[in-house]
Order: sequence, then C-alpha cells, then structure tokens
Amino acid sequence: MDLITQFFPETKGLNLTRRNQKVLFILDGLDECRLPLNFDGNDVWSDVSSPASLDVLLTNLIKGNLLPSALIWITTRPAAAGKIPPDCIDRLTEIRGFSDAQKEEYFRKRVTDENLAIEIIDHVKKSKSLFIMCHIPVFCWISATVLQNILEAKRNNVVKNNQADDKSKTLQESNSEDTPKTLTQMYAHFLRFQILQSRRKYDGEYRPDVSWDKDAILSLGKLAFHQLERNNVIFYDTDLKDCGIDVNKASVYSGMCTQIFKEETGIVLGTMYCFVHLSIQEFIAALYAHLFLDIKKRSIFVHESTEQENKSETMIDLLKTAVDKALESDNGHLDLFLRFLLGLSLQSNQRLLQGLLTQQNRNDQSKKEIVQYIKQKFEANLSPERSINLFYCLNELNDQTLVKDIQTHLSKGSLSSADLSPAQWSALAFVLLTSEEELEEFELQKFKKSDECLIRLLAVIKTSKRAL
Repeated sequence: MDLITQFFPETKGLNLTRRNQKVLFILDGLDECRLPLNFDGNDVWSDVSSPASLDVLLTNLIKGNLLPSALIWITTRPAAAGKIPPDCIDRLTEIRGFSDAQKEEYFRKRVTDENLAIEIIDHVKKSKSLFIMCHIPVFCWISATVLQNILEAKRNNVVKNNQADDKSKTLQESNSEDTPKTLTQMYAHFLRFQILQSRRKYDGEYRPDVSWDKDAILSLGKLAFHQLERNNVIFYDTDLKDCGIDVNKASVYSGMCTQIFKEETGIVLGTMYCFVHLSIQEFIAALYAHLFLDIKKRSIFVHESTEQENKSETMIDLLKTAVDKALESDNGHLDLFLRFLLGLSLQSNQRLLQGLLTQQNRNDQSKKEIVQYIKQKFEANLSPERSINLFYCLNELNDQTLVKDIQTHLSKGSLSSADLSPAQWSALAFVLLTSEEELEEFELQKFKKSDECLIRLLAVIKTSKRAL
C-alpha cells in the first residue's frame, strides 16, 4: 500500500482490500520491465501491508494473491506476453494497427499535396513488404518522411531535367532507382535524411552529402545491439556508460538525430533513453554489426578471447551466424534485425550510406552463398513465423526464386493435391500473405488435408476474414 500511496497520494486512507472497492491497475509496457517476473520462484504474498520486493509484489498482483478483487490491464509487445502464466489471463486483445484503408488515409492526411500523397501511396503499394509494414503507424510516418523528401526533390529537378542534355536526362532517369523498394533502403534513406536535417538545424550545414559522425553512430549502435540482445527497449545511465556514451552529453545524441534517439525523465529512476521505435533500434544495431566487422574484422557475435583475437571474420561468417541466432530465438526478437543485416550486405544499399560503410561486399559470391544457406534452413523444423521471416530476408536480398516457383504452381492449379516440402509450404504462406488483394476468404480445403498444411498456413488463416 505504501508503494501505491507514494505514486497516488489521493488513495491514502482508502481500504483497497475491500471487495466492494473497484480497483484497476494498468501496467503499461511489460516488455520494458527489467524485473525478472519470476512467477514460479517468487514467494506467495498476500499481505498488502508487509514490505516485499517489487518483483514479488507484481507477480502476486498479477496472479491474484494480492488484492484479489482488483482488475489488471497489461499492455505489452507479443514477445513479452509469454512471461505471464496462461491461467492468469482472462482476455487477450491484439492491436492490429492500420487497416489497408487507414494506411491510405494516413498518407492523405500527412501529405497535404494530394497528387504527392497519391504518388506515395502508389509507390508503397508496389512493394508488398513495405505496404504490409505500414500497419505500424510509425512506419507510415517514416515512409511519408522519406518518400515526400525524395519525390519533392525529383519534382524540383523536372524543369532542370527538361532543359538538360540527353546525358543529364539519362542520369536523372537513373535517379528513380534511388526510391526505396525494400525495408533496408527505406531505413537507410531515413537515417540519411535525419542526419542531414540535424546538420542543417544545429550546424547550419547545407550540403547534399552526409557528414557522418562515425563515433556517435558506433556508440549508439553498440547500445542498440547489446540492448536488443537482452530484449530491452528502455535504457538508463549505466547502459549508456557501458557503451562509452558520456551521460552528461547524452542530449547531444538526441539532438543529433531527435527522430531516432530520445531522452525522457522518469519519476523514480531518473533519466531514461530509448530509440523512437524498436525498428529503428533494430536498424541501428544491424548497421553497427557491419561497422564492427569493417573496423575490427570480427563478428559482433564472437566474444573476445585470446584464441580469436587474431582470427579475421568475413561478411559471410557474420551473416550465417546471424541467421542461426535469429532462428534460435523463441520470440523472434532478432527477425527484423536479420532483415536489415542482410539488406545492408548488398553493395547497392551500402552506397546509400557512403562514407560510413566501405562497400566491402563487391561481388555476388557472398549473396549467392547466404541465399543458399537460408534456403537450406527451410528443410529444418522451423516455426511458420520464422519461415515467413526468412522469405522477407530473401526479399531484402532481391531473391524471389522460391516465391516464383510457387506462383507458377498456383497459376497452374497444381497445388491442391501436391505433397509440398517445408520450403514450398512456407513459400505458399508467404505468397498468400503478400498477395496484392486483401484476403476476404481463404479456402484451406483446396489444399491437401494434413497437420503440416494447417500449421504452415495458420498465419494465412489468421489474416483472412473468413476461412473454409
């Protein structure tokens, strides 16, 4: 009770243990909690007047031992929801994000120029992986920021281009290729844009190329990666110090890129830090992995030891280890990190970060090798979620071979009685999930009845409005 009255003085004197008292606790952001939440190992605690650790209090409150008549409302990312024992959950609600119609509505409201808004919507729709990600409001904002900046710049060059010679026109036409088509390209453009904006605002720099602060990116990247490994999205002074960031100058980092890293003041724990969105943390972490390999010639996954001090790691070593680590994760916390890491291995994407990355992957051999390595993983007993993420990874690597194979079978109608391999089942799920049209009705009965079919297509069933 002392803890409650400390934060809510107006509750002082109330007897919250009475069953006629309606009490609702809203625990917002379970995934941001650093407590172990040991539901099995913590002592049973029912006395509201006896002191106990915060971890013991929380687990007993959720289990109903403390204030059993109280209602508990917990918000969390899916990855952390598994910490709560199933018998403690009465109702589970999933926030689905924007519908397809709401995605378009957002862009029309965010971009006041109607023609430009339509152009942005058309571009995002051309890349199904981008359009799917737009169910996340923050990604809509990132996409609008990047595409509005790029398309407006192209508009401004139209007059110059019309008056230019043929050689200049060819160059201008080639610039259309710079419009992001994958997740990695979108976030690389976003980082460039934010750094340029920061330089203009704080340093008065107006230049087309980015002046990178490599030390700052390395420090932020180290923080992003190590906290991502631990499933942390909120950081404190000690976390910053561990990554070589001077806490007295932390505001410089949030000032350098206010739309990437931010600083807030908590009631008890003091200053807290976080990236504006988890996906930005995942991108910065992937960028750090490439920078670390570039500078140290070692993978970030290899712990330092005397034996490995002189061992030089290659790009393919890093990528293969990352694939394995992501597949070992029970909750998929490295899925998006892996997509970014693979995307950044392409020379075409490294050019977007010229001056920061050294374009070390100058041939197609690494790409061919990692694509083959990923395809081999489909033969293992992967969960549907991990399998589908591997297809998004192949998409970042611009490899569509498995998808095209399934699309051919679909067009011929030859899948209904076919015995599909694990890779083909996963490809089928990916194709159906990323189809151009929203799934109103999914006819599961068209496919060969088996447990494998049901498990592999479960994600499609969940997405469709009606399944037969």
